[in-house]
Amino acid sequence: MEKKFQFSLSYLFIALAIFILLQNWLSPQVNNVSYSQFKAHVAEKKINSVVISSTLLKGYEKIESDKKEPMFPKALYVTPRIDDKNLVEFLEKYGVDIIAANENTFLRTLLSWILPTLFFVGIWMFMMKRMGQGAGGMMTLGKSKAKIIAQTDLGVNFESVAGQEEAKVELAEVIEFLKTPEKFTRLGAKIPKGILLVGPPGTGKTLLAKAVAGESGVPFFSISGSDFIEMFVGLGAARVRDLFEQANAKAPCIVFIDELDSLGKARGSGMMGGHDEREQTLNQLLAEMDGFEVNKGVVILAATNRPEILDPALLRPGRFDRHILVDRPDLKERVAILKVHVKGITLAPEVDLEIIARRTPGFTGADLANLANEATLLAVRKGKDVVEATEFEEAIDRIVAGLEKKNRVLNENEKRTVAYHETGHALVATFRKTAEKVHKISIVPRGIGALGYTMQLPTEDRFLMSKTELLEKIDVLLGGRAAEKIIFNEITTGAQNDLQRATDIARSMVAMYGMNEKLGQATYLQPANQFLQQGLFQQKEFSDQTALLIDEEVRKILEERMVLAEKTLVEQRPLLEKIAKVLLEKEALDDEEFKALLG
Repeated sequence: MEKKFQFSLSYLFIALAIFILLQNWLSPQVNNVSYSQFKAHVAEKKINSVVISSTLLKGYEKIESDKKEPMFPKALYVTPRIDDKNLVEFLEKYGVDIIAANENTFLRTLLSWILPTLFFVGIWMFMMKRMGQGAGGMMTLGKSKAKIIAQTDLGVNFESVAGQEEAKVELAEVIEFLKTPEKFTRLGAKIPKGILLVGPPGTGKTLLAKAVAGESGVPFFSISGSDFIEMFVGLGAARVRDLFEQANAKAPCIVFIDELDSLGKARGSGMMGGHDEREQTLNQLLAEMDGFEVNKGVVILAATNRPEILDPALLRPGRFDRHILVDRPDLKERVAILKVHVKGITLAPEVDLEIIARRTPGFTGADLANLANEATLLAVRKGKDVVEATEFEEAIDRIVAGLEKKNRVLNENEKRTVAYHETGHALVATFRKTAEKVHKISIVPRGIGALGYTMQLPTEDRFLMSKTELLEKIDVLLGGRAAEKIIFNEITTGAQNDLQRATDIARSMVAMYGMNEKLGQATYLQPANQFLQQGLFQQKEFSDQTALLIDEEVRKILEERMVLAEKTLVEQRPLLEKIAKVLLEKEALDDEEFKALLG
């Protein structure tokens, strides 16, 4: 096939450079002289002929052809023409041939207009070509930005996804439909049009969507919700239409919309009511999901960690029919996820992944991948050939408590205060039946503000907590300040985070869980977003008298539990001082050392 010529601005610059070089090479040798010097050269008979134009005098040694300038003259003298009435008489006196120049300025005028025009036209064509090539160019503004990924390029299937067994069972039905649709249509079943994956960040929603495409072997359209939105009104809706046109042409296929909340936020909440670009895009998405044919084989997968802000019309049956929770992994799933992420890592024989999984409650799949990578980096930094359990311990401390601050040096009084504070937490936890066991105590500063920490490990995954467990959790949090009061008869700012967490638990017990006799079995606060773990704007739905009563009951709980924590530490003061002194010397105690000190 013959290759079509395409204009490039570089060709214009190359041609211009060649023209300038040729002009310099072919131009005659020019000697610019003054008018008096020109006349002197005439008198010396260095000039045999003179060409007179309206502005210049050009002197030549010899003219080869009649009334024409030579192509390659030997020498040329040029001077500006001045008003000299005796010039012709002077030249005739020395026998100089006088030639009047016939000036034709048409070509010069033409070039002065054409060259700049061609130059700017070339620039315009070059810019339009570049803008047309880009995904966001002028020529493709209404085109979908979805990336079409072939099944062979994904390299992901359900074996690549550890844990999330319930979610995989739900998605397996979609895969079976894409492979054998006649099995479902025979009995009149309809596959869900849309499947919404809901869960905290990092739990593997995108990975599960890719695994579905990898297992089914169909084209996979991947796009983010924010890719639809532009500053130009109507472009988002145009991109939605284009996406569904491409999907229908490639059916059966999977369309995956990541971060659906950026596109599907409830309508009417924006500053411009129902006329802003985002809402027009959402309206088009709703229309398209209703419009494409049932059982054609186009499945819409979407992922979000903020389901509570999605538009209700998006979640009704017939659009996103099925909602699948992709939650944080439990202990068994964390072990499976760790096995996936340590496949390419050389582990020491003593590394027990189950112990590491027990130490990481609440970690998502992304957190565990980061943990394995951090442990490997620590081993490389130490020059080891294998990754040992100590590297995993350090990596967990680094992720949970923050980076160790070696340059933050505490004075002796501060160090002593922190040691008793952390020992207070550990001892109160030891003498509470429902408290999680102490795994590590440290007085090494970490992170932004942590001067020390006491790490506790749950014995099992928990989903419910009793009133007694919550109260004893408050005891452990207040144990640090209680130890300061007993030993130093003084309190410090080190308990700020402990007090905040204890207050949150007490307020939740009173105003959310119905665990207070005076306020009864009522709830006064809405729970925070369970996936983002952030409190949203809480609208007050109770009276000022109730608010005052809530504050009084929270304060009462904290005061009562503080008295109990102090009582425990007074009874165990010898142990408190013994453990704190050892902690001052070693700066960190693991669970075995702590148990040995307890006796």
